[in-house]
Amino acid sequence: MTVAAILLRPIAVLLGGAALLAGCSQEASGPVAVSVIGSPADLDKPLENLPDPGAKLILEATAQGLVAFDAAGEILPALAQRWIVEDEGRSYIFRLRRANWPDGEKVTAVDVSRLLMARIESVRRLDPEGPLDAVEAVVPMTGEVIEIRLAAPRPYLLQMLAQPQMALLSREGGTGPYRRERWGKALILSPVDRVGSGEDEPPAQPGETRILRAERAALAIIRFREGKAAMVLGGRFADLPLLVPAGVDRDAVRIDPVQGLLGLAVTGKGKLLDDDGVRRAINMAIDRTQLPVLFPLGGWAITEQIVPSQLDLPGPPTQPDWSDRRMDERLAQAAAAVARWRSDNGDPPVLRVALPEGPGATALFGLIRHDLRRIGLQVERVAKKGEADLRLIDEVAAYDSALWYLGRIGCARKVHCSAEADTQLQAASLASSLPERMARIAQAEALMQAHNGYIALGTPVRWSLVTRRLNGFMASPRARHPLNHLLRSTN
Repeated sequence: MTVAAILLRPIAVLLGGAALLAGCSQEASGPVAVSVIGSPADLDKPLENLPDPGAKLILEATAQGLVAFDAAGEILPALAQRWIVEDEGRSYIFRLRRANWPDGEKVTAVDVSRLLMARIESVRRLDPEGPLDAVEAVVPMTGEVIEIRLAAPRPYLLQMLAQPQMALLSREGGTGPYRRERWGKALILSPVDRVGSGEDEPPAQPGETRILRAERAALAIIRFREGKAAMVLGGRFADLPLLVPAGVDRDAVRIDPVQGLLGLAVTGKGKLLDDDGVRRAINMAIDRTQLPVLFPLGGWAITEQIVPSQLDLPGPPTQPDWSDRRMDERLAQAAAAVARWRSDNGDPPVLRVALPEGPGATALFGLIRHDLRRIGLQVERVAKKGEADLRLIDEVAAYDSALWYLGRIGCARKVHCSAEADTQLQAASLASSLPERMARIAQAEALMQAHNGYIALGTPVRWSLVTRRLNGFMASPRARHPLNHLLRSTN
């Protein structure tokens, strides 16, 4: 029996006894109840809990940045009502819409410049070679106009500014589009009254109020099934196996066509993981062909490379040097590398694998344990935020560049990294021309792939549950579902 069959047996028993029940399809009016999978802490302290889906959602709903993503993944105005790009991409000038902070004070260009520069500096500590690396200053030009000055053009600047971590908050909160108020264990989100600004934005409509909860996946799914929530957001691979046993209508399940990282970052230290051959052996040993059996999603892709496609690289991304070998050949080479290490150092330590909760994560751990045991390595599972040697990364790409993928698993993120690759990324940031910059990034990509500090598994999985009432909902390539874009007028 294959490992996939063994892992799926408990799920299959549940599926066999489950009847598919009708989902929440009745038309309704009034506030829209939304459950997001996660912890109440995601809503209470969102900046500390990024990139959890609840943290992203509450920032997007209550503390907009200059720009935002719509559900289609396109940039749209937020706190900035319009902008122009000048000086061959080295100057972005934003005109702010009229807005107030929660205490009633007017939002000024001085406020926005100060807060935005603080957010930029915070993000650059984790993404030092990303699109914000070239920002020299954020300058208030008038009471309603700011300029972002760059040392060099950065084509993905707007995509980065649309990220939840670029939300602008005062001590009392953000500028909307919603205000939050505690209601028991939930939040009531009420539309912010628009200040007269001449903008072509419709006023808040009946039904625009949201009731938001952050809760465990099982509870959110049942709440939806019982008609107590109109939408569930934040679904990932870890909770995917819960859907069919819960009897959720298949038509209510929406899958986002996202790109990003789903794999294991090497975060442990010591002789075993410092050995280049051992890291390569771990990467070779995992049989990714079993993953679509564990997570049967149409169109879902497994991968062995860090960057999924060419994107902005000068050529196709690097494939592992073992990618064209049969699985039995890969296992034999991997086992030999571990045997060599054992003969020099004794029995290897047990590797700690940090994974989230959920049946999908349990199935994934079973696959990892099975495959690494075949090459002589033992593993144990630890909590998502526990001390770990291998830690799951499950994130949607913030912007469409190889730099996001490389930066997310670089030295600044405390992943086992190549110092030479890090040097190339730093050189790319200082490059005087675009061709030189891209050549440096390509060199870094090849070095990071060969270093095996990250074990790519596949593309992230993002799913939602949606009633027919929410006719404005769209599957999103960014997994972004603005709460003020859920209802579309049928007139």
